[in-house]
Amino acid sequence: MLAIMGGTGLTQLSNLEIVRREVARTPYGEPSGALTFGSLAGRQVVFLARHGYGHTIPPHLVNYRANIWALKHAKATALVSVASVGGIRADLEPGVLVVPDQIIDYTWGRKNTYFDGGDEPVRHIDLTHPYDAALRQRLLTAAARAGEGAVDGGVYAVTQGPRLETAAEVNKLERDGADVIGMTAMPEAALARELDLPYAAINVVVNAAAGRASSAEGIRFERIEDVVQESMGRVRHILEALCQD
Repeated sequence: MLAIMGGTGLTQLSNLEIVRREVARTPYGEPSGALTFGSLAGRQVVFLARHGYGHTIPPHLVNYRANIWALKHAKATALVSVASVGGIRADLEPGVLVVPDQIIDYTWGRKNTYFDGGDEPVRHIDLTHPYDAALRQRLLTAAARAGEGAVDGGVYAVTQGPRLETAAEVNKLERDGADVIGMTAMPEAALARELDLPYAAINVVVNAAAGRASSAEGIRFERIEDVVQESMGRVRHILEALCQD
């Protein structure tokens, strides 16, 4: 069963035929909301809104451990994350979809592992390639099948949030090799790897990063909403195509 984690702009899947909702209990507390089970293009999926169904949970307070654990124990066999990002690289303009292949983690203080001590021996995971290669390729193939362009590869810088970055911070992230900026890929990717749950992402570029292009003098939030609404329709087309492979 495919799991889909919706981020900003995707608090629900309008093309999902809902069968039931289920409140999950986990050893790590409550997930962001009830799990929504249904059918997408004839395939069973489970959906969870990362920030809650009313988008009330900021990125640094998301219970990532509960979310990933709940999806895994709902018998998900793969997890696709949808997340809005800012574009650093010049060609990654608002409206572009990216299937990232790397992550740089700048967050702090988040519960980022299931091995926090206790009776279980520590497991050191290999995160050389944080996104599952096979699932990434399925996403790219689905995008092509759906007639939606998607950039293959990119380095996702994960910042703490919920504030956006300064222009100087974006300059630093660019020097570090980042292509896009978001706030949620870590610890999601690491936690999914700890539970052996294949994880990949569709990033929606909703604005130029601070100090870049149309955001040179500041972020225009009213423009972001327009981009989100248009782009999430394209993401839904890709997810439908993914469910048909």
